[in-house]
Amino acid sequence: MKSILIIGLGRFGQHLCRKLAERGNQIMVIDEKEENVEAVMSLAASAQIGDCTKEAVLDSLGINNFDICFVCIGTNFQSSLEITSLLKEKGAKYVVSKATRDIHAKFLLKNGADEVVYPDRDIAEKTAMRYSAGHVFDYIELNSEYSIYEIPVAAIWVGKTIREVNFRVKYKISILGVRQGDETSLLPMADHVFNEHEHLMVVGKIEDLERLLKKLDH
Repeated sequence: MKSILIIGLGRFGQHLCRKLAERGNQIMVIDEKEENVEAVMSLAASAQIGDCTKEAVLDSLGINNFDICFVCIGTNFQSSLEITSLLKEKGAKYVVSKATRDIHAKFLLKNGADEVVYPDRDIAEKTAMRYSAGHVFDYIELNSEYSIYEIPVAAIWVGKTIREVNFRVKYKISILGVRQGDETSLLPMADHVFNEHEHLMVVGKIEDLERLLKKLDH
């Protein structure tokens, strides 16, 4: 369990609060708008209405007591930048700030953010991948070179084992897991037999994954 501060409770901030609460973290939330605070008050250990660009407000929160401070302000970059900088000045251990543009991310990182997240961009990329590729149910970009894709089982694999398909050698891709309905099996054995109702979680170089997707189209 971690002690977490969330500043800014728009859609992203509220969703983040819910997910962190589900994982048993102790959360404090703060926003200028009363209705935003009320929306997640039941999930947080502590909630406050206030303007975090004011040093007195931040001082009252005990910044150095939190393991992570999230700055989730997306509509006012100046406020986001000021709060990020103030958090670091006041001893924040780790600051994660939301950005909507690359230029904003650069300024945030220079002014105290330990990490920057792009929720809108990440969702757009995932949506574009899913609906343009046709055979990708989900994906996670690990870095600029490697990704994890969730793909269907090709018709030519059905009834064959992983060993028979010679998956890793033939496609230069590794199978991390097999999903069918609500059940997921991790690191399947070489004698696992493919069936048409499964999805595969595969990892590899993006160029090799893209090559495999093209083969699934045929």
